[in-house]
Amino acid sequence: MRSTLEKIRLTRKPQPSGAKKISPAERFTKVRRYSEYICEPLANEDYVVQPAEYVSPPKWHLAHCTWFFEEFILVPYYKNYRRFHPQYSFLFNSYYESLGSRVMQPDRGNMSRPTVEEIFQYRGYVDEHMAWLLNDFPEEAKPILEIGLNHEQQHQELLYTDIKFILGHNPLFPHYKTDIKETVRREHDHDFAEISEGRYSIGHKKNSFAYDNEGAAHTVLLKPFEIRKSLVTNQEYLQFMQSGGYQRHDYWFSDGWRWVKENHIVSPMYWHFIDGAWYRYALSGLEKVNLEEPVTHVSFYEASAFANWAEMRLPTEFEWEAAADEFQWGQRWEHTNSAYLPYPGYVRPDGAVGEYNGKFMVNTMVLRGASSMTPENHSRKTYRNFFHPSLRWQFTGIRLCKA
Repeated sequence: MRSTLEKIRLTRKPQPSGAKKISPAERFTKVRRYSEYICEPLANEDYVVQPAEYVSPPKWHLAHCTWFFEEFILVPYYKNYRRFHPQYSFLFNSYYESLGSRVMQPDRGNMSRPTVEEIFQYRGYVDEHMAWLLNDFPEEAKPILEIGLNHEQQHQELLYTDIKFILGHNPLFPHYKTDIKETVRREHDHDFAEISEGRYSIGHKKNSFAYDNEGAAHTVLLKPFEIRKSLVTNQEYLQFMQSGGYQRHDYWFSDGWRWVKENHIVSPMYWHFIDGAWYRYALSGLEKVNLEEPVTHVSFYEASAFANWAEMRLPTEFEWEAAADEFQWGQRWEHTNSAYLPYPGYVRPDGAVGEYNGKFMVNTMVLRGASSMTPENHSRKTYRNFFHPSLRWQFTGIRLCKA
């Protein structure tokens, strides 16, 4: 007899995407099933591992996304709703100080209980109640539902990156899926697009969904510049490495140089020098570095050092957005030379929702675009991703700018 977890895995498949408009209930189901689809190749042991503080176990991601719908929608809007478990609000709160105490991020991998099967039961319980509520959904809860769906899509990409970190730091280098592609197209146009001096509108201004940090829309004055139509390739990055890029302090910020020396960094994350050749760990397994593919898993420090070596620079996030229609983007999150700060006119929302973006506007750098692991319909040119400058476990890449 199959276990409850096996039954859930067999019945919860993602639905094929299509152009037709779907109902909120269908969209909710599609998003929720995709998270579980991502986890299908995992063994139970993979769900609990946390090799680094900034990496969360897959089990935690599945539970935390479920907690969001329970905490922000079912508890306030579903009459006589009973929580699945009285302690899950504590276990799976991420960083919402206004919602009380929580398990600290470095300790997420210590939770062998609840079990993986219990987490899938939790998801099923919340999904069932959400399905009932969506039949007559309160109007005032619709903005929270939209945030919840986009929030889960963010965690779907984090699932891919965290799963890769977990498997990629296993000495056996086990593959996740042999047929998964981290690079979806080859970029052959290495020319630069010329962007004229002028005033450009920055930020989200349409009626469709956007996070609060994408507003308020405003105008910036940009001087003329050129931006490359293609991302930096592995071959170019290897030239940087071979010319002493990791040994020359003059290419690096002071903090970046200290990071290189303290952590003995000599290559992008997941690169391994084996029998005289460079290999990289991909979700499809260990493979020789493909020189034509865009480099990935580099930090802001590395991206900036490479740009200095190439006698160019990284674009600001305003330059990137102003020029985004001139090139294809979406294969890698692209480093910019902009600190993550509020736009003019930004107003942080009240309550727990206000903790989603605003309180992180310090000590982080903006990345633009999307990656090959970004879920469908979860990218736009105004999207502002942000990470600490030393982090590189995301699918990050480099686009050069000059003048």
